[in-house]
Amino acid sequence: MQSLWFFQLQRMNKCIAIAMIAQLLAISPQTNAQTMIGPNNMKLQSDLMTPEVLWGMGRIGGASPSPDGKSIVYQVSYYSVEENKSHTMLFVQDANRKNKRQLTMDNKNESDAVWIGGGQHIAFLRDGEIWVMTADGKNRQQLSHTQGSIEGFAFSPDEKKVVYIKSIPYHGTIRQNPSDLPKATGLRITDMNYRHWDHYVETIAHPFVADVTANGINEGKDIMEGEPYESPVAPFGGIGQIAWSTDSKSIAYTSRKKEGTQYAISTDTDIYLYSLTTGKTTNLCKPEGYQEPKTDATKTMKEQQVNHQNGDMQVGYDVNPKFSPDGKYISWQSMEHDGYESDLNRLCIMEISTGKKHYLIHKDNFDSNVDEYVWANDSKSVYFLGCWHACINIYQATLEGKVMQLTDGWYDFGSIKTLGNTRNLLVSRHSMLQPDDLYLLTPSKTEKKSKLTQLTFENEHILNQLAMPTLQQRWVKTTDGKEELVWIVLPPHFDANKKYPTLLFCEGGPQSPVSQFWSYRWNFFIMAAHGYVVVAPNRRGLPGFGSEWNEEVSGDWTGQCMNDYLSAIDDAAANLPFVDKDRLGCVGASFGGFSVYYLAGHHNKRFKAFIAHDGAFNLESMYTDTEEVWFSNWEYEDAYWNKNLTERAKKTYENSPHKFVDKWDTPILVIHGEKDYRINANQGMGAFNAARLRGIPAEMLLFPDENHWVLKPQNGILWQRTFFEWLDKWLKK
Repeated sequence: MQSLWFFQLQRMNKCIAIAMIAQLLAISPQTNAQTMIGPNNMKLQSDLMTPEVLWGMGRIGGASPSPDGKSIVYQVSYYSVEENKSHTMLFVQDANRKNKRQLTMDNKNESDAVWIGGGQHIAFLRDGEIWVMTADGKNRQQLSHTQGSIEGFAFSPDEKKVVYIKSIPYHGTIRQNPSDLPKATGLRITDMNYRHWDHYVETIAHPFVADVTANGINEGKDIMEGEPYESPVAPFGGIGQIAWSTDSKSIAYTSRKKEGTQYAISTDTDIYLYSLTTGKTTNLCKPEGYQEPKTDATKTMKEQQVNHQNGDMQVGYDVNPKFSPDGKYISWQSMEHDGYESDLNRLCIMEISTGKKHYLIHKDNFDSNVDEYVWANDSKSVYFLGCWHACINIYQATLEGKVMQLTDGWYDFGSIKTLGNTRNLLVSRHSMLQPDDLYLLTPSKTEKKSKLTQLTFENEHILNQLAMPTLQQRWVKTTDGKEELVWIVLPPHFDANKKYPTLLFCEGGPQSPVSQFWSYRWNFFIMAAHGYVVVAPNRRGLPGFGSEWNEEVSGDWTGQCMNDYLSAIDDAAANLPFVDKDRLGCVGASFGGFSVYYLAGHHNKRFKAFIAHDGAFNLESMYTDTEEVWFSNWEYEDAYWNKNLTERAKKTYENSPHKFVDKWDTPILVIHGEKDYRINANQGMGAFNAARLRGIPAEMLLFPDENHWVLKPQNGILWQRTFFEWLDKWLKK
């Protein structure tokens, strides 16, 4: 349906309209042309991947199909190492792969594009405001005026309203300083959750609903006004955690309605339904009048009453609501247990007329996570992404619960949308050897037979100049007699008669799959291009091999999963003739960094070099350092000071890596970000200092301005150079 502003613009005198748009925009292809970062035709000096080449690649982001499925608008981010910044641009092309056009013509970031006005116009974010343009990128108009504060948006199906995300001041855990001390920098902290991920919590996101009028978008109403809670949920929540009902009369949103210590120990987010007609909000995951049981903040939620209640109670992560196209159902991803971030992600469906709920996708019909999903246009099934055996493929589930795999191969699919009103899907796909591109998927009626057509070729001009690594898959016998899937990545120009230095890759999470991921930091392509064989095991504690395998790491960080690591590298050293067993390295980040610190004291001289990024080193310190206490509680089971520690808690603390520094004997590089509030930088500093006090060769790469990741281009280049300089020093002598 075309919105009111569209009809108004059509009625305006043509000359007046042109003058108004020109005044609003003053945009031309020449504006700031010297500082615009965009597509390039990079010519390489070598056929080997380098850090500079990696950062020269365009990164495809969100994509949106037109209502008729004939066109696609999508965003690509480009990075300038010299200017140390990125530029996100919009492109549009026909779904038949023809007629690609660049829409962004200056140095402003433009993103989050969606089709409105029956497919004749595109709405998008620019400078924190909602703008609109015709499908050819012309006649641009700013619709919202919020001082640049919009972080995401979604138009209602009838396009008469829009919901947008905006942060508001919050002083629930950090008190507001006196107004006569405007330059005071002190933070008066009153409770936990005073900082999260990489920032101090002085604002929280709220959803606002606004009218779309002939004059644009009016000032929105905060649908959580007066509530000291966030929606979407930090740090990764976006507009996908908010959804419009099909009739445009309700908004479903995700929120964890807790503060302070209770927020820090819980993963209990719920789906709320806000009625625009009555202003009433209903919790879809709890019965009316629900009172949460009291909890002990120093112990795991696993055995506490909150996870053992009677009745229809959803107490884990419930996120990402979506309404079926026919308006009969609302669905969302749902975990069973409070306090467990890596619980099985099921798909819950509720019949709106009756309130009856059931789990469409669950352990019995797909024993892995629903990573992302979308309703089919006929409302008779859903399509979802799921990881199985270290690959993320596309599946279809009927409303009767029959699941069928649609795609196959060594790839990861990363997003999924219906292609307008057609039966086709718009998806993104990547692998360890290729970054994201967009594809058209025609679902099959038989297992793994869907047709896939590549739509974008964003980095083809770069990839065509590079010698490709070779990817292999091995199944390795573990110490307890099970089978472990291990990826082996071989260098470009591989010579089977040579012996290569080899890296054991330790995964983070601890429950993140070693699937066919593409990373701009932990990139196996570039590791192989530097002459290293990579051994990447799907050790115990990873999804894609059933719930039992996934859950075996909790409370047992230094048990079977460490044996699985060593089984993988021992198998490679013994059975792959091109692996040089005298030149082995071990690398990893987050839980992988913890793994490196632990293996440094338990490797029996297997390795000649270690690299740990953002790893936990001292688990007693880590327990109170991290802002997400629920994670430590679930994984360790107890605060270290409790006198009645469980046996698993005792084992966890007794096996903390810092207690085995006396056995360290191998050079180690420590990397950490000082804005990492998930695993604080003191963990890395402690490990580095301990190594130097012991006289062990060590270096530390410390980023004062990075969080758990490394996001700035020059820091990313420095990370890669330091990484390979360290490995080359100890493994290529």
